[in-house]
Amino acid sequence: MNPTDETDSIALVIPAYDEAASLRQVASAALAQHRWVIVVDDGSTDTTAQCVADLPLTLLRQPRNQGKAQALWHGMEHALQHGATAVITMDADGQHRAEDIPGLLEAWQAHPDHLIIGSRLHDRSQFPASRYLANRFANFWVAWAAGYPISDSQSGFRIYPATLLRAYLAARRTTLGFVFESEIIIEAGRRGCATLAVPIPAIYNACARKSHFRPVLDILRITRMVALKLLQRGLCPACLWRSLRAPPIYPPTGNN
Repeated sequence: MNPTDETDSIALVIPAYDEAASLRQVASAALAQHRWVIVVDDGSTDTTAQCVADLPLTLLRQPRNQGKAQALWHGMEHALQHGATAVITMDADGQHRAEDIPGLLEAWQAHPDHLIIGSRLHDRSQFPASRYLANRFANFWVAWAAGYPISDSQSGFRIYPATLLRAYLAARRTTLGFVFESEIIIEAGRRGCATLAVPIPAIYNACARKSHFRPVLDILRITRMVALKLLQRGLCPACLWRSLRAPPIYPPTGNN
């Protein structure tokens, strides 16, 4: 790894709740790719914090479980307070490969004003059918409300520009759970910050712990949030039209 000064100012935030079985491997792999890593222990009841306590990273701990959104914000606020120009987020359960971090960073360096998202939906053969259909359903609604096409609205492997995070923080949003990651895409679109997808593998280990994401309940919550935003804008037919285009992919292909 030969990081530049530019990428040294980017923090990588890993929220973790009861992830002792996978977190050390995930964090170690992340450190092999990136210097500034922040792990947020979201009130775990196992040895999540202890398993990375000796690694050269920043460990933040929440006294009780408050959900993924709050864990992400805890890490993001810490990063912004310490001068981060952008924030990478990745999950602690091993569904994201640290080896894909350079690809996301390359896209961010080419488009630093975009929200970079690691997109898994091109890898349909690796997706459980229910998760794939739920994600496609969420994509349609989130893209409509955002006003631009989105490749994978439910991927948590992202790079957020610091300007977007500060604007979202200034609005004092309090969205919880997985709804946050959809809402910020919509708010990004309304602020002229489009998304850019970087294809990554879809990884689903049959032996992994059960996902905290609940396809039916969480998608319903996301859809409710999106519906309210669309109603606020009179459904915005122009947004729907723009959202139906092919989403931009990095690196660009002849079809984009």
